[in-house]
Amino acid sequence: LPDPWHLALTPMQKLIVLRCLRSDKIVPGVQDFIVEHMGRSYIEPPTFDLAGSFGDSTACAPLIFVLSPGADPMSALMKFADDEGMGGDKLETISLGQGQGPIAVKMINKAIQRGTWVVLQNCHLAESWLPSLEKICEETIVPERTHKSFRLWLTSYPSPKFPVTILQNGVKMTNEPPKGLRANLLRSYLNDPLSDPTFFSGCNDNHAFHKLLFALCFFHAIVQERRKFGPLGWNIPYEFNESDLRISVKQLQMFLNEYKDTPYVALRYLTGECNYGGRVTDDKDRRLLMSIIGRFYIPEVVDNDQFRFSPSGDYYAPMDGPYESYLEYIRSLPLIPNPEVFGLHENADITKDQQETNNLFTSVLITLPRQASGEGKSPQEVITALSNDILSKLPNNFNEEKALKKYPVVYEESMNTVLIQELTRFNNLTSVVRQSLVDIIKAIKGLVVMSADLEAMFQSMLVGKVPEMWAAKSYPSLKPLGSYIIDLLARLNFFQNWVTKGIPNVFWLSGFYFTQSFLTGATQNFA
Repeated sequence: LPDPWHLALTPMQKLIVLRCLRSDKIVPGVQDFIVEHMGRSYIEPPTFDLAGSFGDSTACAPLIFVLSPGADPMSALMKFADDEGMGGDKLETISLGQGQGPIAVKMINKAIQRGTWVVLQNCHLAESWLPSLEKICEETIVPERTHKSFRLWLTSYPSPKFPVTILQNGVKMTNEPPKGLRANLLRSYLNDPLSDPTFFSGCNDNHAFHKLLFALCFFHAIVQERRKFGPLGWNIPYEFNESDLRISVKQLQMFLNEYKDTPYVALRYLTGECNYGGRVTDDKDRRLLMSIIGRFYIPEVVDNDQFRFSPSGDYYAPMDGPYESYLEYIRSLPLIPNPEVFGLHENADITKDQQETNNLFTSVLITLPRQASGEGKSPQEVITALSNDILSKLPNNFNEEKALKKYPVVYEESMNTVLIQELTRFNNLTSVVRQSLVDIIKAIKGLVVMSADLEAMFQSMLVGKVPEMWAAKSYPSLKPLGSYIIDLLARLNFFQNWVTKGIPNVFWLSGFYFTQSFLTGATQNFA
């Protein structure tokens, strides 16, 4: 901020100014605020600690992986099982779906007696069987009948049908894909197999292996991070995950061990067309994927230490060194990458950052308390007062019949048709607004049932958002509730003046519900 505001404002006040002027930069601003007041460790996600979660569990408490796109916990679980001596036939897995429930029950009953582990994958795909799973957890998996080494592992995407009792009693974990290029690279190097010293140093040509390994991890981070740019990144948001990287890494080591000269063409084909390309369904996305891999699997990465991955020169494959030197270089990279490293213009950040800001504020609003404390007004009192205030300002519906007599549909004046159509649309909107406000006041008083739509409207108004039932009948608007009502009243006033005083000399172009009809009418009049 320019002087004197840079020194005069507190960090929180600077964030408020930033919210007003550049809302797309709120997330970096919040990160700086957290670093200044709490420390950098609070904005850098910790590595996935499966051993710590296992230590908190018991034989009767299931361990639940809450899945997210781009993250696959199964490989980490398999390796952890081997480390704990529970690999091989001591670990049974099944992916749930139609007809798999009885098989899963047999697995659990056998494992309870033997003291082995059972993994039930994709519980969200077997919603009809979840009540049976809840019953098993409550009645079958009990301390008296359960071996102390037994563990039940569950994986599921968030689902409203998932039993609440299992969530309450279980140990919950999530392994979200890292956010940002640096965090993505760091995750790749800290996870198996790259974190295994034997694997990292187990290639016949370690120099080429280390260089191309870094290039492959960079490619993996690029294709995952491009999803955040929406259609600018990929036409279809693909769920590239760690299993794609893992198989590509093992193939890279195998090819370097078996061939004297590095087979770049074969590596590009296997990684781009098969491992990652197997998920790609759009031909343009496939072309883009092969173009990106063509920037990383090339001889220059191995032979030229000055080869850069981006025009700015900030990103490159570091000189060959020990495992720790790669971690040190990754940690020195910028926390927020510039779009140029993805091959995009810097303006590509604007839409992405705006979406991240909206998600952040939506999440913050969800956490707001819904009960009043002390002498403050209760939410019900706030919504009642707000509804009455809006109702008092909302004018009556336009009299379409009277307007039609005054402004008949005639060949010589197309604006009459535009006016009548606009009045009809705004009448529909104001009728919904007025009736819903009356209904919610009655529902708060207990005179009518609080339906799901009214409940959603109550929650939206409480946090200053335009209710969905209004938005469905409304003109496009991104304004919060207060600004939306002011804007709506101004539009209604504009058309009321048109009805009473005649066609205006100056039209409020953005005040129309359907602007195209006005432009068409103006064109017809001119013709």
